[in-house]
Amino acid sequence: MQINVAYLYPGLLNIYGDRGNVLAFSQRCFWRDIKVNISEVELGDKIDPEFYDFYFIGGGQDQQQIAVSEELQKQKPLFAEAAKNGAVFLAICGGYQLLGHYYKPHKGEELRGISILDAYTIAGHNRYIGNVTIETNLPLENANTLVGFENHSGLTYLEEGTEAIGRVVIGNGNNGEDKLEGARKQNVFGTYLHGSFLPKNPHFTDYLIQLCLERNYSRVKLAEINDKLEWAAHKKAVKRKY
Repeated sequence: MQINVAYLYPGLLNIYGDRGNVLAFSQRCFWRDIKVNISEVELGDKIDPEFYDFYFIGGGQDQQQIAVSEELQKQKPLFAEAAKNGAVFLAICGGYQLLGHYYKPHKGEELRGISILDAYTIAGHNRYIGNVTIETNLPLENANTLVGFENHSGLTYLEEGTEAIGRVVIGNGNNGEDKLEGARKQNVFGTYLHGSFLPKNPHFTDYLIQLCLERNYSRVKLAEINDKLEWAAHKKAVKRKY
């Protein structure tokens, strides 16, 4: 078995250790003898919606988001096709904002997203920084909590057709108002959780791996691995305030 990964714009969107998510995803596959092919997709590179099973995009500052927003528009139909056909997406912070309809900064023009999540983001006046714990209804093994570290001032609001990944127990989440964190539509996931997100959440990582495999293979039960250290990190972070 193999999974083809498109790591989107790592030269621009790789803040707060977001690359660690790709490493954690790959390592948990490696331990199970699942081959992972990683392609670093930069500005000007065209994606193949039939080839890639997993798309990862990290966070960045507003200037980097401008360049990525312009690039995403050029391939918007291809990303929409990939999402419709069951490809898995994980987007963090700035990348999360650009999978929605738009991000409106305090100054300057609105940054258009690719609308594979029904959500929009506006610049806020407060910065949310600190550890986050959420509770989720996703069908995860061993725990219903997810943890990470948020650092954002953007306020994201979900529209009909897109659900939150979970409800905030500690932290602020999407906007500090509705107690929701992240977004999901089909196999497209967005979150404000850095830290890196996947190393601290082995059960969610395995869920993404499972979804990727289901695109090309009959339902596969993932082999058990020794991940005591990962679970220790997760449990240490649960309900931990900044």
